[in-house]
Amino acid sequence: MNQNTSSTRDGSTPLTSSFERYLQDKGKGRGGDGGNYRRNAARELERFAEWVAGDRGDDDWTGIVPNDVDRDPTFEDLDERVFREYARHLAGDRGLKQNTVQTYYRYISAWCGWCVNEEYFEAHYAQRASAMAPLPEDDGRKPGDQQAWTSEQRHDLTRHVDGRARDAVEAYTTLPENTDPLDKQRARYAALKTARDRALVFVLAYTAVRVGELLRDPNDPRRRGIRWEDLSLDDGSMDVYRKKQQWDAASLPDPAISPLRSYRKLMEPPTERWPVFPTFDQRTLAELVQEELTERGERPEAITKRREEYARDLLLALDADIRPPSITTDGARSILQRLSEVAEIDINHPKHDYLAPHGGRRGMGEVLVRAFGYTVAARYVDNSEEMVRERYSHIEAGELGDVATEALEEIDDVG
Repeated sequence: MNQNTSSTRDGSTPLTSSFERYLQDKGKGRGGDGGNYRRNAARELERFAEWVAGDRGDDDWTGIVPNDVDRDPTFEDLDERVFREYARHLAGDRGLKQNTVQTYYRYISAWCGWCVNEEYFEAHYAQRASAMAPLPEDDGRKPGDQQAWTSEQRHDLTRHVDGRARDAVEAYTTLPENTDPLDKQRARYAALKTARDRALVFVLAYTAVRVGELLRDPNDPRRRGIRWEDLSLDDGSMDVYRKKQQWDAASLPDPAISPLRSYRKLMEPPTERWPVFPTFDQRTLAELVQEELTERGERPEAITKRREEYARDLLLALDADIRPPSITTDGARSILQRLSEVAEIDINHPKHDYLAPHGGRRGMGEVLVRAFGYTVAARYVDNSEEMVRERYSHIEAGELGDVATEALEEIDDVG
């Protein structure tokens, strides 16, 4: 192997000694200890470390350290030929899909790029054409459009938000009568926030409504987010502004109705024109409350005193019927990022390290195609049957494979 060390790093440094610092840089939270990306990257780095040491691979693979040397793999053992062999190793695993191979290699390539910046390497060997040559070609799919929540992910996330909301609502509704008013308001606010998040997750998980049809789009005034007046919980439906530029009814299945009922009872919106999913951003609400009360003729001193009577401006807005804006589509993504991380959802996706909103829609589409076929699924997700067949073609391919297997078994039995 070539001596591929930088002038400021010792090439004899073991590879694994860099892993923890890299993962801290990529992690979230205090000390970089959290985040789905960190967890997934740590898994792939561990596999890579086993492979370079000769503990993972074909029977004739002994690792990158010469057989007559007794030491751990170091940076001086690596060059683009090693990464090419690893790409070949991943591509040779017949149990991995093309996109999965690409994803696993990206984790190692990202670490290699970090090592260049940290001067362990003098070049990004993993990104060289010869290193990447064994990787399967891109199949043309757009990773961002392909995430679909699995049944397990849907269950894990909805169970998590349901538990959080139940605990917060119980903590609020069981407070002693002599509880300080501000403490009681804080408990109500916490219950409202968790109930809102639960309702949002359940709607995204079970309705297959596009997030842009559900929430506010700052770039499109027609998309102001659904209001309570748009929902009919008794009928199990809601009116949304569709992608085809017109209002239309969407289904609200039973799993989404109960969280919405509970949330509405807790919120007690002053009017039906209130957004179902209002922003809880404190800065936005503070500015809104001050502007609205000023327009109503209240003096600054009175406004300040009134705000001090509330633990949060959202609660004042509810009492004074100061209608806040709906959360935005980006806001929903931030909420799902937070919830996916806290719930420790197992996610393996090339673009998203959290359960993205569109994944809920695609996941429901897959459920419906498998249960009722393409025609029913197309009506539910508000798309053409042709488009649904294209997006869920893997289901039909699998079913045809089962048919072929059954046919072959029958022929073998006859023979």
